[in-house]
Amino acid sequence: MNFPQRKYVTITPVRDEGEVLEATMQGIVKQTVLPTEWILVDDGSTDSTPSIIKRYASEYPWIRLIQRTNRGFRKNGGGVMEAFYDGFNQLVSHDWDYIVKLDGDLVANEDYFQKCFEQFEQNEKLGIGGGILYHYHEGRERLETAPKFHVRGATKIYRRKCWDDIGGLWPAPGWDTIDEVKAQMLGWTTYTFEDIRLLHQRPTGAVEGSWSDGIKSGLARYIAGYHPAFMFASCVSRIASKPYFTGALALWLGYMKGYVKRIPQINDPALIKFVRQQQVRRLLGKKTVMNYN
Repeated sequence: MNFPQRKYVTITPVRDEGEVLEATMQGIVKQTVLPTEWILVDDGSTDSTPSIIKRYASEYPWIRLIQRTNRGFRKNGGGVMEAFYDGFNQLVSHDWDYIVKLDGDLVANEDYFQKCFEQFEQNEKLGIGGGILYHYHEGRERLETAPKFHVRGATKIYRRKCWDDIGGLWPAPGWDTIDEVKAQMLGWTTYTFEDIRLLHQRPTGAVEGSWSDGIKSGLARYIAGYHPAFMFASCVSRIASKPYFTGALALWLGYMKGYVKRIPQINDPALIKFVRQQQVRRLLGKKTVMNYN
């Protein structure tokens, strides 16, 4: 069956994904709409990750491996963006319509990208989109919930014009919120496709642990310029969610870490102003362009 041509490139930063990468790669090579180019950037793996990629690259000429020197540790947020841009800067294709940031622990149905691009084609103002993530816990399927406007960093699809407008991605923690907020500020729409699913083999926070992941998320929101009152209200609302209390505490401590250590926020005063205006409106029960539901 023939499908409309959509030119897209995919970049996948990976580090020690040997246990799960095979399923991810199988899901991509079977897509009904294949990428023009898929670059996997190995960020210093010490397991079978590079050998798996090399095996697929030998069979599929549109798959490439880039290997980075092992720094000896996993660098949250910033390390992912360093690896991503190592791949981006070595793209051979430049006439793509969409660019995809995809993690190495996701499993996609073979029509995943076909369905996602159909969403973009139905809404010319849709700038960033992606499927909803789910994982299995004790044999039961669990969705990984997030605000409606937020597309999980593990699976981001950017329309070319939106990518150019936002100037690419912020190379630090918080990048996967900053991109959406800036897109919203510039008049684009961003949202998750709730009827298009991806299996997350390693649930969010599984590598670092829920406490470290909460700290990381709180710091990312500080860097993105979240309003303190909105952040406090968000933490309070999460006290009753698992992990009870500790999840909310980690999020708040991560946010305050930014103030205490004077970590630089995104260098975009207009964007921070926009974020805080929208969040104050949300606290006051007013309509916002950033749908937190």
